[in-house]
Amino acid sequence: MSEGKGVFLPFILVTLIWSSTWIVIRDQLGNVPPSWSVCYRFLLAGSAMAIFARLRGLPLNIGGSGLAFAGLLGTAQFVMNFNFVYRAEHYLTSGVVAVIYAMLLIPNSILAYLFFRQPVSRAFIAGSGVALAGIALMLTHEYHGARVRPDMVLLGAAFSIAGLLSASAANVMQGMEIARRLPMAAVLAWAMLIGAAVDGLFAWATAGPPVIEMRLGYLAGIAWLGLAGSVVTFPLYFRLIQQMGAGRAAYTSVLIPVIAMLISTLVEGYRWTALAGAGALLAIAGMVVALRTKQV
Repeated sequence: MSEGKGVFLPFILVTLIWSSTWIVIRDQLGNVPPSWSVCYRFLLAGSAMAIFARLRGLPLNIGGSGLAFAGLLGTAQFVMNFNFVYRAEHYLTSGVVAVIYAMLLIPNSILAYLFFRQPVSRAFIAGSGVALAGIALMLTHEYHGARVRPDMVLLGAAFSIAGLLSASAANVMQGMEIARRLPMAAVLAWAMLIGAAVDGLFAWATAGPPVIEMRLGYLAGIAWLGLAGSVVTFPLYFRLIQQMGAGRAAYTSVLIPVIAMLISTLVEGYRWTALAGAGALLAIAGMVVALRTKQV
């Protein structure tokens, strides 16, 4: 990456932390409705981000247009995206969901071209096709070997794709002029807090009053997802988007699914077959091809 040391450390931190969050989300599923878990995560994250912003001397008053932007960002990233992710992991292993999310580079680059005219290379188009073929093979493996009804595998894939598109919309919003003008920590604090409020309203409407599990693993998971997986990573990742473009920032997606699949194999007992292995290799090879030029 020609941007050098300025993006290397953020890139590594985002990759390693987000690789671990998929399996932690899996552990959150159970006694607590998913939407309440999402609400708790971003209530903690938004509060911590607001404290961080104030410690850095950044104003939290970002004006009406800033709050409107934060509300849209929070709804796309911290409501729709994560509600879909948590539900997807009911039906698919965390590693497979991570591999599907690796396709973030495709809608990111398409939307970046449509809205900001960032060029898309032939290598990107070819690599994306290869990667999608790999994803199709992995989903075929899941479909035939699933421990749930096969139609539930398709539902898990649909949730993953819906979350992927929501995340992509939020990613591309970071390329807007207003996102560059406002202090990122303050915008993210408001986006997370507004998102948590919407998550809470949605959870109450669909699952009833708040439910929380006092198990240490659950509480530690909320802390890890809220602090490391959100407060540390989102500012770094959105800064990468602003510096590199939404498409190239998705370089992280090449490594995250590899690590996430290894964790899934060790923790969830994901069973590899020739079909799944070929799919994973195609998906990763396709992403490498798609991202190998600066034009993406």
